[in-house]
Amino acid sequence: MKQLTLNGEFAVSGKGLHSGLQIEATFLPAPEGHGYKFQRTDLPGEPVIDALAENVVETTRGTVIARGDAQVSTIEHALAALYAAGVDNCLIRLNAPEMPILDGSARLYADEIERVGLREQEEDKEFYVVKSHTEVRDEATGSSIVVLPDDNLTVDVMIEFDSPVLPNQFASLTDITRFSSEIAGSRTFVFLREIEPLLNANLIKGGDLANAIVIYDTPMTQEQLDHVADIMHSPRRTVSEFGYINDRKLTFDNEPARHKLMDVLGDLALIGHPLRGHVIATRPGHGINTQFAKKVRREIKRQDVFAPAYNPSQTPILDVNDIRKLLPHRYPFLLVDKVIERGEKHIVGVKNVTGNEPFFQGHFPQEPVLPGVLMVEAMAQTGGLLVLSTVEDPERYSTYFMKIDNVKFRQKVVPGDTLLFHVSFMTPLRRGCAMMKGYAFVADKIVCECEFMAQIIKNK
Repeated sequence: MKQLTLNGEFAVSGKGLHSGLQIEATFLPAPEGHGYKFQRTDLPGEPVIDALAENVVETTRGTVIARGDAQVSTIEHALAALYAAGVDNCLIRLNAPEMPILDGSARLYADEIERVGLREQEEDKEFYVVKSHTEVRDEATGSSIVVLPDDNLTVDVMIEFDSPVLPNQFASLTDITRFSSEIAGSRTFVFLREIEPLLNANLIKGGDLANAIVIYDTPMTQEQLDHVADIMHSPRRTVSEFGYINDRKLTFDNEPARHKLMDVLGDLALIGHPLRGHVIATRPGHGINTQFAKKVRREIKRQDVFAPAYNPSQTPILDVNDIRKLLPHRYPFLLVDKVIERGEKHIVGVKNVTGNEPFFQGHFPQEPVLPGVLMVEAMAQTGGLLVLSTVEDPERYSTYFMKIDNVKFRQKVVPGDTLLFHVSFMTPLRRGCAMMKGYAFVADKIVCECEFMAQIIKNK
């Protein structure tokens, strides 16, 4: 799959939930590898802030990112809409320290993205694929994020409050393409009893009944109700029973839980890559959401490339017989068993290491270890298959090593291991020569990496 950006720009405007300022935000297409960035046009130098988990500085009633003295808050609704639409690269220019709250949902963002459409780019998407059970937990609040392997992104959210109106709710999104119809219109919510403390903390200067669901669940006198209405600059009203006091009815019976699911998606966008996995969020909030995103970001930083996803039962793109038609190597030197993935600029090959390999007789009889030079050779053979995919009649060509650089061996490989080779072009193919970067994985760990140059030559 290719990276996507917006096919055109669009702008939204409205007041900020926390600041009460009138704000305009413009969404613009961005180049490959750009990611999500926010630009503060109201500050000297118009600083740009990367929307990544390591830049999160605050999570009270919204997610706040910062770079130096510049910060942007309430970014989660816009990011959720971009993330769910599959947008990889977007620049958001705004003239205030927060995004406009609009109606408290992601509805307008989703509608505008759909209106301008998306444009496919040249670079491949880089998914973060969940390979094993991952969990973050906050024992103090009972919040947790559990992520399990899955072929696609699915999200389950469970919320629980000490409230007779909103004791617990559940929401689920099993198909990300249904975000616009099932999640985007869900508004943020607040308990009436929280409003005055939040105002005193300067957190909801722009809040009103038009941009939040207000929940009345604690007895208040009419005098207290009038006082809250006055400080919110809202019409006074008489409320006789617990419930939701908005004029606009709930979009969904479980709208608060769906909004929390939206927040989870917006905070997952801070990973910087689309995620493939099953997310189970219990009592989620921006704190636990971004804690999980930071954990994934730390893992991403430890290595340059993700371990390829491997399903042994999946039909390969090239099996060993196909490979023999393309490569001249034969036993005992054909070191690629199959190819499971191939794009314009990368390829993934597989080598099953068994105790019957002839080199184990001498390397070493009492402790068999795959020679590092053969790992490099296997990566080169995989790279050769990538180079051959660029020409017509590939069986009439061969590829040859010209140079090897920056070889690193990180872990030994032994019988029983399955090696996954990820090889990609570092530069475009020129005059028959290709610079490539190769990684060898066992499970999720890089065991070897190198850079090499190969030349493609037509056979005589």
